[in-house]
Amino acid sequence: MQNVLPTAADVADAHLRIRDWIFETPVLESDPLSRRIGARVLLKAECLQRGGSFKIRGALNRILQLSVDERGAGVVAFSSGNHAQAVAIAARWLGCRATIVMPRDAPRAKLDGTRSYGAEIVLYDRERDDREAIAARLAAERGAALVPPFDHAHVIAGQGTAALELGRALAARDQVRLFGLRRLCRRAGRVHEARGLAARRRTARPERASADALRRPACPRGRRDHVRDQSTRARGRGRGRRRHRARGDGARGRAPQGRLGAVGGRGARRSAA
Repeated sequence: MQNVLPTAADVADAHLRIRDWIFETPVLESDPLSRRIGARVLLKAECLQRGGSFKIRGALNRILQLSVDERGAGVVAFSSGNHAQAVAIAARWLGCRATIVMPRDAPRAKLDGTRSYGAEIVLYDRERDDREAIAARLAAERGAALVPPFDHAHVIAGQGTAALELGRALAARDQVRLFGLRRLCRRAGRVHEARGLAARRRTARPERASADALRRPACPRGRRDHVRDQSTRARGRGRGRRRHRARGDGARGRAPQGRLGAVGGRGARRSAA
């Protein structure tokens, strides 16, 4: 076993090493999970990977780094199913013997699948036996290399290539969205610039930007002057009425001067009579 954890560079190297052997599985969005969790859920479809899981990544990265002599001695692994099939597949591709320690009660599909890839299966009892001890003994007796399911730097780096592909896929999606957003911003900028130019033109000719001009109905070009004259006359009449009302309010309580004279004259004639 190795206690050294891999670095990001190790994961990148592992991807270069195994990319020609595996599928780059798609990233799918799950609507049911997104609604249930209340957030957007994306899934890396490693169920479509060779062997039916991501385990082929770690097993292949580990075995590819063995020397020719080490591969000639074979590999030993212990697993209940997915890692067992992954090691059997990788060993078959690379032409080395694989021995897999599996529990007696493992799913029949996993047992049959592992055997179908040419691996030798050694069964053990979960309640009484220690699978790691059995695998270590077999590896020592045969001089074979041990391929553990998780706690080995080469295996971890290989499994990490799934996350590497996921990050790159999401970055590509964001880049597409960013490109679309930039196009939208450029279009909005052009519209804003056009509107600003129109506003500057209206400011240069304020009579066209007046509220009356904006509210007046559309009319043929030859009748625009007539409408403008009519609106000007109406405004003039309105101002005249307002001045007349102002004078009447100032003289409220007194009759107009001409009528006072007439009333006074009539009263004077009656007095004289």
